[in-house]
Amino acid sequence: MSGEFAAVDVIIAKRDGHALSDAQIDWVVDAYTRGVVADEQMSALAMAILLRGMTGAEIARWTAAMIASGERLDLSAVSRPTVDKHSTGGVGDKITLPLTPLVAACGVAVPQLSGRGLGHTGGTLDKLESIPGWRARLSNPEFVAQLRDIGAVICAAGEGLAPADRKLYALRDVTGTVEAIPLIASSIMSKKIAEGTGALVLDVKVGSGAFMKEVGAARELARTMVELGGAHGVRTVALLTDMSTPLGLTIGNAIEVAESVEVLAGGGPADVVELTLALAREMLDVAGVDADPAKTLESGAAMDSWRAMIRAQGGDPDAPLPGAKETEVLRASTDGVVAGLDAYGIGIAAWRLGAGRARKEDPVSAGAGVVLKVRPGDRVRAGDPLLELRTDEPARIPAARADAEAAIRIADAAPEPTPLLIDRIA
Repeated sequence: MSGEFAAVDVIIAKRDGHALSDAQIDWVVDAYTRGVVADEQMSALAMAILLRGMTGAEIARWTAAMIASGERLDLSAVSRPTVDKHSTGGVGDKITLPLTPLVAACGVAVPQLSGRGLGHTGGTLDKLESIPGWRARLSNPEFVAQLRDIGAVICAAGEGLAPADRKLYALRDVTGTVEAIPLIASSIMSKKIAEGTGALVLDVKVGSGAFMKEVGAARELARTMVELGGAHGVRTVALLTDMSTPLGLTIGNAIEVAESVEVLAGGGPADVVELTLALAREMLDVAGVDADPAKTLESGAAMDSWRAMIRAQGGDPDAPLPGAKETEVLRASTDGVVAGLDAYGIGIAAWRLGAGRARKEDPVSAGAGVVLKVRPGDRVRAGDPLLELRTDEPARIPAARADAEAAIRIADAAPEPTPLLIDRIA
């Protein structure tokens, strides 16, 4: 490890707007991981980074130091090209579920390390855990073997992968520094690069239900991550996609799994199919594989791949999914056109029903969530169903209902349709 520094000097350097040296970055990330730098000192540094920013060279070095804090998976035993996808998270964003087996069925191996939900955005692992028997934790040898044999894995990141990130992520959450683009970019990319993938496609969400509300900030984050991937030899492409309206018609855990299976069976909502195919094309392109994902979806091969992936992790793809004990239908109070379905409001309603968690140790309900009966642009009459609230605890319904009502706007005229795909950054 290069040199010893005083943590306060590193904090002051960044506070005063200076670029940190490679040696300072290497030392502070390593020392924080080992407990030599205290939480309050790293909190001060994170705030200084949020306020002062970092150069591209600093972010690349910070990311390298995060990767170096743990192990790097070796996927050389996998004969197919490897490509992963990461979404910055949204409401009803179940795309990983149909996308991973679809891309695997096209001949590419997809090592998908996923997370759990926090707040209004759902976690991929929570959704899959609603399948009876399915397990999120795999050892590194199990992970590599499943990738080699089936070509598709969705699981939790092991403890040994970028431990500096896990520690810093928890700290950012409670110190108001989550929004720092250098820290978001290095957090995402350190884990993705450490998992050993050869290429990466990013789905950077923009809109009320996304972490990034503005296109400008989302574009800056996407560009930063694409550059980081390139600097570490991982070919990276980013799509900016709309998250002002929930994706698909379901927001919850088991209900999103059911909708994903519909997509794999050749049906499902048009927006979910559109985004799944758009990301699949990008993944195949960066992996250098010439295949048509639409034809693969149609052939049923992606469904076979899904079933094999679920079975390999102990799940029963034929088992009935959990349902909710209580349902309540929200109906239109007036005639008109659905002019808005605010993703954030609908996400909060699903969270209140038990589909999400407020703290990372909270449990989630597999059957809870919101089922949309309309989309923006649909004409409705008074009394028509707009959405259905599902929960195991009736006491959760009134607050969720208030959020859902506030999220729906009915007007006289149809809104201008917004494109799902906003931009591509490579």
